[in-house]
Amino acid sequence: MKMGNLLGVTELAGRPESVSSAREYVRRKLGAGHPALDDVTLLVSEVITNSVVHSNSRNGGTVTPALAECHDLVHVDVLDAGGSTAPQVNGDLYAEGGRGLVLVEALSQRWGVHDGPAGRTVWFQVGYRRQGGVRPGPRRPGE
Repeated sequence: MKMGNLLGVTELAGRPESVSSAREYVRRKLGAGHPALDDVTLLVSEVITNSVVHSNSRNGGTVTPALAECHDLVHVDVLDAGGSTAPQVNGDLYAEGGRGLVLVEALSQRWGVHDGPAGRTVWFQVGYRRQGGVRPGPRRPGE
């Protein structure tokens, strides 16, 4: 993995109102001209929404997004309290949940889930090119 520059870490309440705070945080940290701004903002919004709806963070806990700039990609970790079920992609567009991770899979180069002593981390990487061109295509988790 390439070395990067930590842009910031913030702790948010595990409540639905934190989703808009997370979007604003990403916009502030990446800046208006960043080539990956829209994709990263959308994916952070989806992952934070999953955390505040499905994880144990919704019971008075926190959700912690961290952003890093790594030359030609933005790496994002979202830590929450975890839950009884693991996040998974649901290809059924009419299903109750799982569509947010469809977006994560489609727009990120790589993504994954890690359970550890501090909770559950959903991470993703969005690739980009600074001067025109097409960003690298998506890859499946673990590729």
